[in-house]
Amino acid sequence: MTVAAKISLGCIADDYTGASDLANTLTRAGLRTVQTIGVPADDLALPEVDAVVVSLKSRSIEAGLAVSRSRAADKWLRSRGAGHVLFKICSTFDSTDAGNIGPVMDALRADCGETAVLVTPAFPETGRTVYQGNLFVGAVPLNESPLKDHPLNPMHDSNLVRVLARQSKAQIGLVDLAIVTRGADAVRARLAELAGKGIGAAIIDAVFDRDLETIGLVAAQHRLSVGASGMGLGLARALVSTGKVKSTAASSEAGAAVGGPAACLAGSCSQATLQQIANAERVMPVLHLDPDRITTGEDEAQRALAWAKPRLADGPVLIASSSTPDQVAAVQARHGRDAAGHAIEQAMADIAEGLVQAGVKRLVVAGGETSGAVVDRLKIPGFLVGVEIAVGVPVLRAVGVEKGDMLLALKSGNFGGPEFFSDALGLMR
Repeated sequence: MTVAAKISLGCIADDYTGASDLANTLTRAGLRTVQTIGVPADDLALPEVDAVVVSLKSRSIEAGLAVSRSRAADKWLRSRGAGHVLFKICSTFDSTDAGNIGPVMDALRADCGETAVLVTPAFPETGRTVYQGNLFVGAVPLNESPLKDHPLNPMHDSNLVRVLARQSKAQIGLVDLAIVTRGADAVRARLAELAGKGIGAAIIDAVFDRDLETIGLVAAQHRLSVGASGMGLGLARALVSTGKVKSTAASSEAGAAVGGPAACLAGSCSQATLQQIANAERVMPVLHLDPDRITTGEDEAQRALAWAKPRLADGPVLIASSSTPDQVAAVQARHGRDAAGHAIEQAMADIAEGLVQAGVKRLVVAGGETSGAVVDRLKIPGFLVGVEIAVGVPVLRAVGVEKGDMLLALKSGNFGGPEFFSDALGLMR
């Protein structure tokens, strides 16, 4: 990879849609940003940038593997000049008690020699706030939100000090809102106090964007932070306000028209995505896959492609493996959680590959695991970040692919408005 100047901010994201969310946030804040898929190859040519977001698919894999991949990304970013690295996690702290947030944080902290790390998944713009160490999704605590029924990582505890303590070898402390509202110096003093007590990481409250700006000013002076895109927003604004980065408008090149057929794939089972699929049925053909047929080895992917190909010339189509939480639980009970999830992801990747071979140049994908499987299968090494479709979801222009120009949108399950699929396609010409 050839980058003309040292990067100011390095980021490691634990899934692809979260990486797009972060890259979008950094771009909106004025940082020239590129998202890569995995640790980039040295011969991948990219433009001069302020920030690089390395996308990993490490949220739900074995902790040791997540650690090794994250350390490789951290090493690459720091070798390109990144003085600060953000380990980007889900804004709902989406992880099991065995990891992977804690183990990755511990490893990166040890590698860079940081004493105490600030941690927050807060992103008020998307309804994620932290108060007294407890994560809220809108007006309700995390453990009362729909995330309590997440098919891979159900979240049953809103107290992030407890959650992170179960994952990390470090002692976990808290920087509460009363301290944050007193400004950056008060946060620095509290962090130093915690570090002096041997505490290696601290959950920090954030309820408003101004809290993120305070947190960003402090975090930017350290070598490592952990958080969702809200932490990225705070860091980006700190880099701009202190003059370390000159604010730049989003690249128009990223969203330049490519034409050609368009398709949508939905693998998320979130309530938001299920509603978006229902709304899409009013404006485009929609095919619902049978999860049981997929997990028993019957070729649902070929059925989907046979259905989609004749329709592509007439407009976009949507293919969905999404199901309600009860339906997902029933499929997992019959076939095993991991086996069912893997089979569905690979079927969606098969479909994406077939659609691109059939000429699709504009692809919208809903669901973090689905997006990861699709991008891996298409062997896309990186993206330029374009205009925002919805909060946390930008138009992405693939770079370094053999099949020419292609636009994608990768959406976390809960993101986007009711007409997300139509909105995305409207901006992907």
